[in-house]
Amino acid sequence: MAGNANLHAANAGKNDEFYTQLPDIEKELKYYKQHFQGKVVLCNCDDPYESNFFKYFALNFNALGLKKLIATCYNGSPVSGNELLLDFGDTVDDPKKIAYKVEITEVTDVNGDGAVNLADVKYLMQNNKNIISILKENGDFRSKESIDLLQQADIVVTNPPFSLFREYVAQLIKYDKKFLILGNMNAITYKEIFPLLKENRLWIGNGFNLSMVFRTTYPNKLEANRKYVISKGYNPDDNYVKTPAIAWYTNLDLQKRHEELILYKHYTPEEYPHYDNYDAINVDKVTDIPVDYDGIMGVPITFMDKYNPDQFEIIWQASGNTRASAPKEILTELKYRAHEADRGGCTIVHGERTYGRIFIRRKK
Repeated sequence: MAGNANLHAANAGKNDEFYTQLPDIEKELKYYKQHFQGKVVLCNCDDPYESNFFKYFALNFNALGLKKLIATCYNGSPVSGNELLLDFGDTVDDPKKIAYKVEITEVTDVNGDGAVNLADVKYLMQNNKNIISILKENGDFRSKESIDLLQQADIVVTNPPFSLFREYVAQLIKYDKKFLILGNMNAITYKEIFPLLKENRLWIGNGFNLSMVFRTTYPNKLEANRKYVISKGYNPDDNYVKTPAIAWYTNLDLQKRHEELILYKHYTPEEYPHYDNYDAINVDKVTDIPVDYDGIMGVPITFMDKYNPDQFEIIWQASGNTRASAPKEILTELKYRAHEADRGGCTIVHGERTYGRIFIRRKK
């Protein structure tokens, strides 16, 4: 629990200012470059003052073949940034205190140094070759103005607010958008998210169960956390924090999703006991999934990182809200029966609850 202290504190205080570092973005985005040619990309939780998502797409605008890049911020920037200073003329005393949008349709090597960098982007915006404008509303992704921009976009890429992850994903699904976003690994089990995974409308990206360093708006006072941040080359006194159990979520296809999980173990009743309350066997490790069992299996939630929809079928999940959230026909298929040690649907082995499980079945 101590390792998640920063994320828990953010959720408790609705502090959603977690700024992703450029190397982490570059590491993930390299798996999706084929999806961006001729596309409009929206970063709708991204103030260019500190957003490395904006920086990544601005610097790679031509290499990716983008049609347009749109970035919006929520009521300006609470983090002081100096890499890209935007000019609103005389209309705003302090541009960091207002919500605005940036639309880029052209990035050229203006200064002739052979590289396209943020100085070029800044020059283009200041000379009206691209558009920077103040938003009429507050920049919240749920505002009408932001939804209008969302409808113009082909792909959304950002780190959405942790506390609003469910609502953010629901909006992307509603408007049928392609996306690549960051979220907590445990979002897999959310009742709003899990059905999307089951229906193959959303899946895990390349990065899963990551410990990532974010810049935040509050101080890092945890000694172990500070040491980790320093080991990654960041200064914890600048409000950099380690946050574990982070995953990328997407509906953009990638090679990893089609890689078959190699199975080598064989089923025995002794090693794979039946649950007390479900007609399924327990598998403690993803690597231990038996190669010769065709029935329903309960596997750790980390299975989602290895899930190949051509190899396995997802039935449902087993957690404290399964009894309330699972369709009746699925509970019937699983032959669910209440147990005194059960808490709403957790799996029970020999009278003891296990960690969360995903029910799967091997495709023949």
